[in-house]
Amino acid sequence: MTGSLRIALVAGEASGDQLGAGLIAELRRRHPQAQFAGVGGAAMRIAGLDAWQDCSALAVMGLSEVVRHLPRLLRLRRTLRARLLEWRPDVFIGIDAPDFNLGLERSLRQRGIRTVHYVSPSVWAWREKRAAKIGRSADRVLCLFPMEPAIYARHGVDARFVGHPLADAFALEPDRIAARVALALPNDGTLVALLPGSRLGEVRKLGADFLRAVALLLAERPKLKFIAPMANAACRKVFAAQLDAVSAEYPKVLLREAMHLLDGRAHEALIASDLVLLASGTAALEAMLAKRPMVVAYRIAPTTHAIVKGFGMLKIGRYSLPNVLAGESLVPELMQADCTPAALADALRGWLDEPTRVQALVPRFLSLHLALRRDASARAADAIDELLAARR
Repeated sequence: MTGSLRIALVAGEASGDQLGAGLIAELRRRHPQAQFAGVGGAAMRIAGLDAWQDCSALAVMGLSEVVRHLPRLLRLRRTLRARLLEWRPDVFIGIDAPDFNLGLERSLRQRGIRTVHYVSPSVWAWREKRAAKIGRSADRVLCLFPMEPAIYARHGVDARFVGHPLADAFALEPDRIAARVALALPNDGTLVALLPGSRLGEVRKLGADFLRAVALLLAERPKLKFIAPMANAACRKVFAAQLDAVSAEYPKVLLREAMHLLDGRAHEALIASDLVLLASGTAALEAMLAKRPMVVAYRIAPTTHAIVKGFGMLKIGRYSLPNVLAGESLVPELMQADCTPAALADALRGWLDEPTRVQALVPRFLSLHLALRRDASARAADAIDELLAARR
């Protein structure tokens, strides 16, 4: 490649910023004179991105919030498209944020700019036909999970499995004692991590019932300790209020004394723990990579659930990534009406009472970890280099 190589990237939130930073670092190692520009956060700027806009401008979640911000987001996309067409990058890489990036990719591709979409939406879980639509936007899709390229192939889309960056970030044998030292926690005793979600809506729906499950366990096992890493200040405020309310419901249980709230540091909390109760999502993958037994829960609005089920949009019988990747139910999943304090406590109790079951889980998680551990940034850079070379 020549020194004039121009690479544009747009990441829409913190996780995308981390992915983009790793990719920029790898591409810069291969192409020292390359220019990188677009939308990203602090990590991408440190890696060498000329940030035309911060990724926080795109980090909008929830239907009502999206509707409220839609005019601004559409203006931002129009402005960004015009600037990209003027800059004429050799390749545009949209990192996750499909609602924003796929439309932008499609427009740029129609004007002769090569496009890559990094992180496939969950076409394996619901609305598989989206794969064909994504193929109209991206010359190549970079997938984090091994089952995804075959789905795209059914729709004639070029997709490559590059591995998952989190699998590269987690040690194959996480050090529980070191994590407890780093978090200033005692080395002995059973520690349960609670991750009720990284979004306010998730914490509001799940946090109180997670805490009620904890209270039920503490009533019979008062020596248990709990740690709850909070994704941000807003989530911590809501969860702390829930902790006060649930503590009042169970006055004979020392709930506050057993609970330790953290600001961030979820990876360390998972590694430090012996057992995890979490909201279904990326946290389940992280707990798997930490080799920790878990109980997975989730709850969405009943109307939304009825629509998704009624229209056949959901194509899977398993929800959590460990179970999906394994093709079997390795960990309990408690969804919708099944997600009750008593059921959560009972599922946690099952792990606590069966240490041989926990021991049998570790090699399964290790095997899944190895399958995802592919040096994702390097494999993604390979796929981008190959696309650029093919079109020179």
